[in-house]
Amino acid sequence: MRKTLYRIGSTALALALSLLVATAGLAQTGSPPGGAVTTAGAQGVEVTVYNSNIGLVKEVRSLELNTGTNEVRFSDVAAGINPRSVQVVSLTDPDGTAVLEQNYEYDIVGSYKLLLKYIDLEITLTTTEGQTYTGTLLSASDDVILSTEEGIRLIKASQIREFAFPALPEGLITKPTLVWLLDAAKAGAQDLRVTYMTEGLNWRADYVAMLSADDSTLSLNGWVTVDNNSGTTYRDAKLKLVAGDVNRVVEQRVMVDKAYAEAMPAPTAAPAVAERSLFEYHLYEVLRPVTLKDSQTKQVEFASAPQIDVDKVYVYESLPSYFRWYGGVYTDPNYGVGVQEKIRVLIEFTNSEEAGLGIPLPQGTMRVYKEDVGGGAEFIGEDSIEHTPKDEDMSLFLGNAFDLVGERRQVKFRQIGDRTIEETIEVSLRNHKSEAVTIRALEYLYRAQDAEIINASAEYSSPSANTAEFNIGVPANGEVVFTYTVRYRW
Repeated sequence: MRKTLYRIGSTALALALSLLVATAGLAQTGSPPGGAVTTAGAQGVEVTVYNSNIGLVKEVRSLELNTGTNEVRFSDVAAGINPRSVQVVSLTDPDGTAVLEQNYEYDIVGSYKLLLKYIDLEITLTTTEGQTYTGTLLSASDDVILSTEEGIRLIKASQIREFAFPALPEGLITKPTLVWLLDAAKAGAQDLRVTYMTEGLNWRADYVAMLSADDSTLSLNGWVTVDNNSGTTYRDAKLKLVAGDVNRVVEQRVMVDKAYAEAMPAPTAAPAVAERSLFEYHLYEVLRPVTLKDSQTKQVEFASAPQIDVDKVYVYESLPSYFRWYGGVYTDPNYGVGVQEKIRVLIEFTNSEEAGLGIPLPQGTMRVYKEDVGGGAEFIGEDSIEHTPKDEDMSLFLGNAFDLVGERRQVKFRQIGDRTIEETIEVSLRNHKSEAVTIRALEYLYRAQDAEIINASAEYSSPSANTAEFNIGVPANGEVVFTYTVRYRW
């Protein structure tokens, strides 16, 4: 009887093994007593993606079962699957079908693993120079060591052209597979619904906004951006997206990062996503089947607002990082005294129907463009937003104003008691534009918790206990200087 050899070139070893094992591996899998080996095909796929790098996958698979014990192999599952989250239910006969055992097999075939299966067994290899060696494989951890009739041979891995194996070993698979032992009360076709959680699925919102020529309105398109790095493809899936902070138990797991390319599609005519509440979160459901390919970024429009009323605001915030810990006091005269010249540009609006929006906005990045002369749109800035319910105020930081300058300096500091300090601050705001502007100057009273402004040369408001807000009108090509004195006690 002629001996059959599987010959595999070393450079194409992994690819060839995938093809060989896919055909030979299932044939070598034995049936359990009283049952059959069945490979289930996927249908009715549903994918729910959370914005915390997890997804919930639901699939219905049809298969033929024998009476008694059956081994069911469920391949094409996500590589990032959490095996402890898997649930399988028979939709055809839930009372008569029971899960006896569940296994997750992930010993994926590869050239190194195949060689390890043949330790202490006979193989044949051919070198790049055409020499053939047959012998018992002693080691394959680095170079290949064979015990032949002529003695021990060490062959460099770089010198090997192909291997020849007498047969394919058992226990190797080409993709992660769930395996169940099912006990069926009766034979026949059944539909099984399988649910599991996986890592590597994530989504976020991306917004494209166009600012009007007079900076008074904003047109907005919102896109759902889904990243699939879970290790499998979901074809014609019902896609749902959950926005909100879902609590999870942190586990230490090793994941492989995959690079992806991001592309911004052109606006479509109408959103294809329905929004509704789910528990304390918001759920967005795509209204048509979606195929999520592995290692793919997909975008679907979910929101559109042609005109939102906005305000362009200039903010001078000279000390954003100096805050006192609770009960603490800063008595050093030079602490926090610095020069900050930049004045920020913000776009502010209310997420309301009256303003032209009024929908829950999931967290994401909002990119703002403005039409230039000649009709071309130019990018003018971007900012990230948090989950924002309707009727809440929103503020987008787009960058720093080129023609506006702010300057802050301390003009007086004195300690008038063991637990009292007075400090006088002067703020200069300069406008090099050809039109007048209003600048919002925020002053943080950071030295002690008990802070009181006892004198100010300009009107102010107090948005919080230790913040003073001055709204200063600055004429074209002009300058405005104001001062205030604050008394700290502790």
